Amino acid sequence: MLLDVAVSPDDRYVLTADRDEKIRVSWATAPHNIESFCLGHTEFVSRILVAPGHPELLLSSSGDRTLRLWEYRSGRQLHCCHLTSLQEPAEPWGDKRFAVSRITYWRQEDCVALLCDSLPVVYLFQLDAPRQQLVYRQQLPFQHRVWDVAFEEGQGLWVLQDCREEPLVLCRPVGGQWQGVPESAVVRRVSAHLRGNWAALEGCAGGDSGLSGLYKATCDNMTSYLKRKEERLQQQLERKRRRTCPPGPAGRPRR
Repeated sequence: MLLDVAVSPDDRYVLTADRDEKIRVSWATAPHNIESFCLGHTEFVSRILVAPGHPELLLSSSGDRTLRLWEYRSGRQLHCCHLTSLQEPAEPWGDKRFAVSRITYWRQEDCVALLCDSLPVVYLFQLDAPRQQLVYRQQLPFQHRVWDVAFEEGQGLWVLQDCREEPLVLCRPVGGQWQGVPESAVVRRVSAHLRGNWAALEGCAGGDSGLSGLYKATCDNMTSYLKRKEERLQQQLERKRRRTCPPGPAGRPRR
């Protein structure tokens, strides 16, 4: 099952992410020819993105709650960030399984924003291309579930949330930290348009993303199987013991 697709900036490669934990890099002119596999995720690969401005680098996310950086032509993993290590112990979703539903990139500062399914928080990283690593910067918490995020060059990070009164938030870096900026005329105009179409928006963006149903189901039937097997063996031994037991003085089998 394909979950995401990307094309290299030079149009030479098609990159696909699937439920079987792998990323495949194929030739665009002959997709049956595989250049490489990017292997390392332990759950379905939910999103992939070729880093704008760095055509050799690929970002990927997964149901294993990691963000990874690859040199995709060789399939080499450069960096792995575990999102669970960034969570505070007091956060109510600390033990919850989640997958990344959106990766967006801001070329102005090589900033990566990560939206996780059903969580009211956005993770921010910076891509350090010379060192080939991702540097964690901060979390942006929100009062409501975040539906989507997108960078706009020259503006900042747009955040769409599940709140009819304040559906749209614009965030910008201030003093090295990202934060929401005071509502501007542009935000008010777009928010008014969103409120006017709230029913359609809520039905589309507010629905289940379907990522929670992609986890592989596990079933421990070995315990019950071994128990039944032990019971059968005990029954067989008991029947065998009764058949081989010699008769007693009265002609009855000894017990």
